[in-house]
Amino acid sequence: MPNLLAMSFEGELAPSFDLRCLRPGGTHPDGWGLAYYPAGEPCAVVLKEPAPPAGSIRSELVRAWQHLESSLFLVHVRTATWGRNTDANTQPFVRSMGGRDFTIAHAGSLERRLPLSEPTRFEPVGATDSELVFCELLNRAFSAGTKSLADIGPEMLQGWLDDLNGYGGLTLVLTDGRDLVAYADRHHPGELHVAELLPPYEQVTIGDAQICVDFTRRGTVSRKGVLVSSRPLDISLGPERRSPPWRTLTPGTLIVVRQGALLAEVGARPHVTSPSARPSARRLEEGSPKRLRVVHRTIYRYARPVERSSHVLRLEPADDRLQRLRSHSLKVSVDGSNREFEDVFGNRVRKIAIDQPFTELAIEADSLVDLFDTDPLAFAKVRKRSTIPLVWMPWQHHMLQPFLLPPELPESQLLELASYAMTFVERNDYDLLDTLLDLNRSIFREYTYKPGETTVLTTPFEVYSKRLGVCQDFTNLFICLARLLGVPARYVCGYVFTGPQHSNVRMGEASHAWVQVYLPEVGWKGFDPTNGTVIQTEHIRVAVGRSFVDATPTSGTLYAGGGGETLEVFVRVEEEQMPS
Repeated sequence: MPNLLAMSFEGELAPSFDLRCLRPGGTHPDGWGLAYYPAGEPCAVVLKEPAPPAGSIRSELVRAWQHLESSLFLVHVRTATWGRNTDANTQPFVRSMGGRDFTIAHAGSLERRLPLSEPTRFEPVGATDSELVFCELLNRAFSAGTKSLADIGPEMLQGWLDDLNGYGGLTLVLTDGRDLVAYADRHHPGELHVAELLPPYEQVTIGDAQICVDFTRRGTVSRKGVLVSSRPLDISLGPERRSPPWRTLTPGTLIVVRQGALLAEVGARPHVTSPSARPSARRLEEGSPKRLRVVHRTIYRYARPVERSSHVLRLEPADDRLQRLRSHSLKVSVDGSNREFEDVFGNRVRKIAIDQPFTELAIEADSLVDLFDTDPLAFAKVRKRSTIPLVWMPWQHHMLQPFLLPPELPESQLLELASYAMTFVERNDYDLLDTLLDLNRSIFREYTYKPGETTVLTTPFEVYSKRLGVCQDFTNLFICLARLLGVPARYVCGYVFTGPQHSNVRMGEASHAWVQVYLPEVGWKGFDPTNGTVIQTEHIRVAVGRSFVDATPTSGTLYAGGGGETLEVFVRVEEEQMPS
């Protein structure tokens, strides 16, 4: 049975907690407690019971209560070392500071009494060493002028905990209703373990013979989550899913979790912050200009001759200050009348009408493009911080309206997607750029690239539910989430250069899709959720639009004949030497 268990999820869940240890014949603890933050409020609710009897009514309430819903949970099962079995000595403990409730659960035991710092604003009401630790941390936070765990910062907080660890065992979890901090005692290995839950899943239970938490008993909502426990528990995701592994934290390590995502991991002194810390998201190695040649060949074959048809081609790359089109040629195997024009989105379009029969139509585009967007996040170094929600002037909103409307989905699905989108906003302090980078990176890491499982009719909600798809699906999901947050987003179709050892390994042999979002006083910036990258000089833009319908490379209408169509597409992108 774990001494402490903490959970953080992206969005709210309503789990059922079964304290099996309180059943007749079980090993009764000296006390138990559960803390959670309903409706994402900064106010904590704590249910606890010292010296619980067999068949405890309070434990049955926790198992059956329908209103126990939160994104943060702390569970503590007490084995008394300091103090009598009273409510005042039963964890979790709660104190208010800076307009929010802080909650702690401590699994260790100090070897000598901890003196409180001056001035002493927070003092314990019970007799436990855990409450002394809690009050001392809050006293230090108040003296430092901080009001939240984010204000304190992981390095400073780890330094405080290292100091307090000198008084004895100090494995603990601490939360302010927003961030969850876990610290592993630096003197005793193996005292704290972490596991990550990744959707989709239909059932999730964790526990052992003494405790069981069922996350899906009251309904299935797939949420990403981080579990922290003083001992590894059994995790069951159903018969067809492999349980995620537990990772033992190195002694002296501190982690910070928000909305089900690991924001930072600070190792034992000397302080080393892992690459998972959120500030690293803005660090982008500056690229170099590239000259790329792309050959795109499409072949349509039909069982019966096509007598009359028309075709719309968007195969000519864009030409602007970040992408210079050096040359472009287009060959069509069947003659027809054609004309070129620029559509309402600024794409170069060729429309071909064919009035002679054919059973095979080959279209080949050959383009040479120079790319110059070497540092797409340079604006973030000099411009003021943009936050969500964005404010648009009426004329701006009018011009951007086509890129602000989410797809027409059932209201319940849009509400679920909006809630999912807000988890990125909340764990990134409402910062616009950090939210977009987190969203881009999360889709890449948490969604499976799996061709053949989706179609052009697959909705963003289906992609979100199944957590799989291809570049078009991930792009549609990103666009939908951005628009639900009031951020203009558009669909981009083009090509990606992978090279022999490049990280953009997906979609290197076909046309590719990604997202552009419009940032205030910056302009359109590209994000590739399929590869988890920001667009630099490996992506060639061809067409943009509200959705793939506006930017598809080739489309057509058969007016007479045809049938039994087969399609073959070949794309080759190669780098050529730029003139010095």
